[in-house]
Amino acid sequence: MLNESNAEKPVKLVERKEAYKGKIITVYDDLVDVAGHQTHWDFIHHDGAAAVLPVLEDGRILLVRQFRHALGRYTLEIPAGKLDEPGEPFIECAKRELEEETGYYSDNLEFLLYVNTTVAFLDEKIGIYLATNLKKGEMHWDEDEELGLEIWELEDLKKLIYRGEMTDSKTVAAIMTYAVKFGK
Repeated sequence: MLNESNAEKPVKLVERKEAYKGKIITVYDDLVDVAGHQTHWDFIHHDGAAAVLPVLEDGRILLVRQFRHALGRYTLEIPAGKLDEPGEPFIECAKRELEEETGYYSDNLEFLLYVNTTVAFLDEKIGIYLATNLKKGEMHWDEDEELGLEIWELEDLKKLIYRGEMTDSKTVAAIMTYAVKFGK
């Protein structure tokens, strides 16, 4: 393996200053030393989140459509939400978000993967689970949520991904991992 990178040079955090604290993130201005050269890097902390790929008995997939302010448009996504507190088990958050956002619940959640959404400046980690044996419950949307529930065929979702029409990283990762892991 050819390695001509600077990957082995030391990077040290010299100082961290909080620049902004929001409801779900904290933004820091980090002074770092990169192999003897000091520079400023942005760093965003997020306590973490969980997401779930809900698959109905017939193989179709439940997704939510919601408005995303940062993109200025609606997106199609797997149900997801932030951990209620740091250290909350990802699977507990996934169970809660499944019922809150879709009105379905399941005692059959299987771990699929973890994703770090934007590794250059954000430490958010999302635990993603597969939910099967879904049972109808009740939706409990958060006050600031207005969601639409949609049912999709896996092949149609893969086409959205390949055409660049579905870009939410956790959703793309979940769908493609499910397709590969279960030979779909």
